[in-house]
Amino acid sequence: MGFKTTVAKLTAKSSYWLLHDILKRGGTSLPGKLAVKIDPTILKHIQQDFDLIVVTGTNGKTLTTALITRVLRAGDYDVITNPSGSNMIQGITGTLVTSKFKKNNGKRPIAVLEVDEANVALVASAIQPKMFVLTNIFRDQLDRYGEIYTTYDKIVSGIKYAPDAKVLANGDSPIFTRGDFKNPRIYFGFDHIQPQDYQSLTAPNNTDGILSPTDNSVLNYDFITYANLGKYRSHTDHFARPKLQYAVTSVDKLTPKYSEFTIDDTSLRIEIGGLYNIYNALSAFAVGREFNIAPEQIKSAFESNAQIFGRQEAINVDGKDVTIVLIKNPVGTNTVIDMMLTEPEPFSLMTLLNANYADGIDTSWIWDAEFEKLHTTKITAVATGGERYKDIQVRLKMAGFKDQAVYQDLNQIVTAIQKMPTKKVYIAATYTAMLQLRQQLSAAGYIKGGF
Repeated sequence: MGFKTTVAKLTAKSSYWLLHDILKRGGTSLPGKLAVKIDPTILKHIQQDFDLIVVTGTNGKTLTTALITRVLRAGDYDVITNPSGSNMIQGITGTLVTSKFKKNNGKRPIAVLEVDEANVALVASAIQPKMFVLTNIFRDQLDRYGEIYTTYDKIVSGIKYAPDAKVLANGDSPIFTRGDFKNPRIYFGFDHIQPQDYQSLTAPNNTDGILSPTDNSVLNYDFITYANLGKYRSHTDHFARPKLQYAVTSVDKLTPKYSEFTIDDTSLRIEIGGLYNIYNALSAFAVGREFNIAPEQIKSAFESNAQIFGRQEAINVDGKDVTIVLIKNPVGTNTVIDMMLTEPEPFSLMTLLNANYADGIDTSWIWDAEFEKLHTTKITAVATGGERYKDIQVRLKMAGFKDQAVYQDLNQIVTAIQKMPTKKVYIAATYTAMLQLRQQLSAAGYIKGGF
């Protein structure tokens, strides 16, 4: 290890200690930023001690990463990860430089890292991954990524740096059949509908990623789970969804707080609601089986009650049952709304909208989110806030929610929660708004750590 690398590591670890132990703030971005500034090649010098699993895609990266980490630890692997979702190159560098592997049991340690789509090539060029896990590709942050095929090209450019790595991809997403890389591909997806119940469907209007890679014709579906995901086939040639190595064979129960389902004859449960989160569990199950972890060990890992940072975190605020959900694009918001459709109790909704770099500065996506569907729920009150509160206020007004409490200052959110008329409160927030919210909740003593 060279002098620059040693200094970079010491600087990163010192800044991490200062942030976490002295200032009681979280985050790995600043330590990573300092390390990269001192030694831009630092990642190349720390890769020899572990295998790397890259988790990337538009939605579901944070939960998928957390579940994979739990599963691998259940299989007695020593694992480090980036649990706060700090998924750009600085945060990833900070995680790898400041974390320590602890076990010495003969199994090679593993780093399971959530990686921003635009940063996959930067990471993979420095540390060749052992596996890529691809969750989905949806329209998201057009100012940063461009359209979905541009986003996928960014990911593929990273995959090509590691030609021997396995690519574990969502087979229900047509875009993942594309790409000229030679890596072995393993597909997961849903097979919960019996053939006699198949239909001839096309995806809903304004849905991206529904073209056949063979001739760019619009795909037909035997069933759709949500958005462009499902069992697809071309009506012009023989292209169809690839064979699935791992599949959800039944969806047994969906509630806002948990989901029960079956994967390859194993009955499972995760302590988080929403059909979309079953995909995240499925990918983690597939990773576990690829590492020879027994289904019963995976089942035990899934049933852990540990909260996932910012992803349906359940918090008690003076008797209010508060659930924080992340929203950042139309598909992700619609899946959150679909989860709320399963809520049996009256609830209030607070929507917090920011438009910083990490959120995406273009807020036009809120007009493609189907807030109108909330009228079929037991929603009682609606509030809006965040730095772009006027945008979300107008959007929800046009969706039929004219009576809104408006909180321009996020310092007022704790008080706003207390004023909600229902015991159950959902807070749907963009990424930086969620961080600001957690800071306020931490300062008020409702959670530990603002990040």
